[in-house]
Amino acid sequence: MNPYLTQLQLISEKQCRLVVGLMSGTSLDGLDVALCEITGHGRNTEITLKAFESVPYESLFVNKIRSVFSKKNIDLEKLTLLHSQIAKVHAGIVNQCLSGWKINKTAIDLLASHGQTIYHAPYHQHLQQGYGNATLQIGDGDQLALHTGIITISDFRQKHIAAGGEGAPLAVYGDFLLYTHQEENRILLNIGGIANFTFLPAGKHFENIVCSDTGPGNTLMDAWVCSHFQTYTYDADAHFAKQGRINEALLNVLLLDDYFSLMFPKSTGPEYFNLDWLNKIITINNLSKLSPFDVLATLTTFTARSIAKQIDALGFVPNCKVMVSGGGIHNPMLLEQLQLALPHINISILPNADAKEAILFALLANEMIAGDNNAFGNGAKGFPAVGMGKISFPG
Repeated sequence: MNPYLTQLQLISEKQCRLVVGLMSGTSLDGLDVALCEITGHGRNTEITLKAFESVPYESLFVNKIRSVFSKKNIDLEKLTLLHSQIAKVHAGIVNQCLSGWKINKTAIDLLASHGQTIYHAPYHQHLQQGYGNATLQIGDGDQLALHTGIITISDFRQKHIAAGGEGAPLAVYGDFLLYTHQEENRILLNIGGIANFTFLPAGKHFENIVCSDTGPGNTLMDAWVCSHFQTYTYDADAHFAKQGRINEALLNVLLLDDYFSLMFPKSTGPEYFNLDWLNKIITINNLSKLSPFDVLATLTTFTARSIAKQIDALGFVPNCKVMVSGGGIHNPMLLEQLQLALPHINISILPNADAKEAILFALLANEMIAGDNNAFGNGAKGFPAVGMGKISFPG
C-alpha cells in the first residue's frame, strides 16, 4: 500500500488535526494563510486559529495573473504556465510562514488550497445551450504538495458543480458548522471581491439555510481606483470615496441590473461586474462628466445597497444578527452605508474576520478527510451534501 494512504488514514482517525488553509480571492491582493487546529468533524467541529498571515503578492506576479483573469480571450500558454507557477509561489509563502511561526512542516496534517479563480461561468451568466455551470481555479495541488511536503487538498469547487451546484459560494458549509445557533437567526456576510451571505435560521437545520452571492463586493471599487488613481490598487479607509458625492441617478441605474432579481442561490464574478459593464452604463445614461471621486462614492454605496437589497429579499427576519468578514470590513464608508441600508439589523464584525475564508477551506479539507457528510443531511437548495477537494501526496 502507498505509505501516504496509511498516513492519510491515520490523519483521518486523529481527534485533533493541524490544517493550513490558503485563500487567494478575486481582489488579487495576496495569499491568506491560516494555521488551524481542528478538533472533530461535522457538527462537532471546533476550530482554533493558531496563527494567521496575509502575505501580499509582488506587483509583477499580480500583473501576470491579471493577464488571464476573468477574460474570455487569453494566452493559453500563459494560463498553462501560471497553473504551476501560482502553486510554487503559494508553496514558498507556506514554507515562509511555517518557518516564521517556528513550526516544522511534519507537524502539519493537511494543506487546504483554494487556488486562484481565473474564470467563473454559471449558466445564468453564459446562457450557452448544452453547457452547465463551470468555474476554473488554478494553482496545481501536486506542485503544492511536492514543494511543501504536506498532503494537499485542492480544487474544491469542481465537486460542488458536479453535484449540481454553481461552485460558489462555498462558505455555507463552514458557516453552518461553525456559526449556526439554536435560538438566534444569523447572517454571515463576506465582502471580498464579490460579496456573499449565508442565512442561518435558528435551529441548526442545513436544509433551511440560504446562501448566495449578492453581487459586487470590492471588485468594482478596486477596478475604478486602479483605473483612475495612479499607483493605488484600492481605496484605503475610503479616502477617495469620502471626497465624492453619491450620484443617485447612477446608483439607481446600477441597482436595476437583472442579476439582483434572480432567485437564490446564485453566483457571479468580475467576468460580469467589471469596468466594461460600469462604463457602458455611465455612457448610456450620459453620466460621463461625473468626477472619479463621485463615481467611487457611488460605487461604494452601490455595493452596500446591493448587499442590503439581497438581504431584504429574505423577507423580515426577527432576532437577526449580521456578522461581516472580508476586505470590505476595512472600508468605513461601505460599512456605514450598509448599516444605513439595514437599520433594523444589528451589524458587527466577525472575530478573525480577515482569516475567515482561509479557515473555511481548512474546514472543508478536514471534512473531506475526516467527515462523512451526515452533518449536511440531504443538502439544501443549490448546496449538495458532498465532500469536496482533490488529494495530492508529496511523493
